[in-house]
Amino acid sequence: MRVMLTVVLGLMLTACGQRPDDTSATPAKSAAPAPRVQSWTLPTQTGASAPDLRQAPDGRLLLSWLQAEGEDAHRFLFAAADAQGAWQHDPRVIAADRPLFANWADTPHILATPDGALWAHWLQRVGKRGGTYDVVLARSADAGQTWATEAKVNDDGTETEHGFATMWAEGQDRIGIAWLDGRHTSGHGHGSDHGGGPMTLRTATFDAALGRHDESERDASTCDCCQTTSAWVDGGPMLAWRDRTQDEIRDIVMTHRKNGEWQKETVVHADGWHIAGCPVNGPSMAAHDGRVLIAWFTGAQDTPSVRIAMNTDGAFGAMQEVDSGADVLGRVAVALDARQAWVAWLREEAGQQSVMLARYTPDLARELERTEVAKLQARGRVSGFPKLISDGATAWMVWTDVEGDATLIRGARIRAN
Repeated sequence: MRVMLTVVLGLMLTACGQRPDDTSATPAKSAAPAPRVQSWTLPTQTGASAPDLRQAPDGRLLLSWLQAEGEDAHRFLFAAADAQGAWQHDPRVIAADRPLFANWADTPHILATPDGALWAHWLQRVGKRGGTYDVVLARSADAGQTWATEAKVNDDGTETEHGFATMWAEGQDRIGIAWLDGRHTSGHGHGSDHGGGPMTLRTATFDAALGRHDESERDASTCDCCQTTSAWVDGGPMLAWRDRTQDEIRDIVMTHRKNGEWQKETVVHADGWHIAGCPVNGPSMAAHDGRVLIAWFTGAQDTPSVRIAMNTDGAFGAMQEVDSGADVLGRVAVALDARQAWVAWLREEAGQQSVMLARYTPDLARELERTEVAKLQARGRVSGFPKLISDGATAWMVWTDVEGDATLIRGARIRAN
């Protein structure tokens, strides 16, 4: 059964009208031009999952994913498209013939630096227990045709879990990376009450030869298995992740490196979510011209909710609630450009999952529209986390679904005008 895309055309004049609970005096949202949602054909095959989608400095679109090979083997692949979404080459192999670890939430990523190099990281099993793994980083200087140079991001040598990494470009030919590090957990799994210490957040930079620099611990106690996210703003990286206090409050926090120094972490919004286990639902962040958009999921007050906020002067402003209620799954993604702010998330109503997308004015003062991009056949965790980017005129989305017993990746392009 094919994924059903909600194509917003002129015949569907009411698709993006005002929300039922919106009682403001703002002019009707339906007056804004409705986005056009079109299927985006991807170069992936049945068995693909765990997509990542990034925009290169030259405007190309980079898609990476895991391709299942038999019972418990995977290849890590990628392909590049031009700025209009036309694919430039067949899928190329980043990593294969090794014990890759595939996880529905802890997925690999790809990144391009201004010097033209491509960078990618993935999870690789270590030890004999099967549930422990390292983060491996690789660089390609020939458009991804070869990935001869690689290194472990974490070099502690412990058979514990390391993952949920985020990368950013550091100048022309270096990258920064942050990851959750389980070296103090005694090898206990994600979400468990560790017999050892807590999961931590660490950062480092890597040069073109994959030399490690400036590694340090950023947070001594984090949520065990929520994604981290990053954005480059005002000359330095900004990081966000889900914290974990001694009282099991797991709200989203952030830090910004200014003038070479990491600032003290601050809470994005005091949700006060008390939860004893990891919700596996991390934040997403995007930046444009000094502004930073963040989205996150919370279950505070026993109400699932997707929330957003904007940072324009070094601190995040008032929280905006995008969606709430028992049907909200979260699993957010955001994009930001000069004209609008985008947020995507998942819902599940009466056993049917759907990918949602909302568009706001750049200052979040007004919601312009919201669209159901796709209805999914997937159930539970297999649908993973959508990815979203925008070039100002078009937003691009990818997500995981199923067809029969196999996973596959779908894509859409959403035009804002």
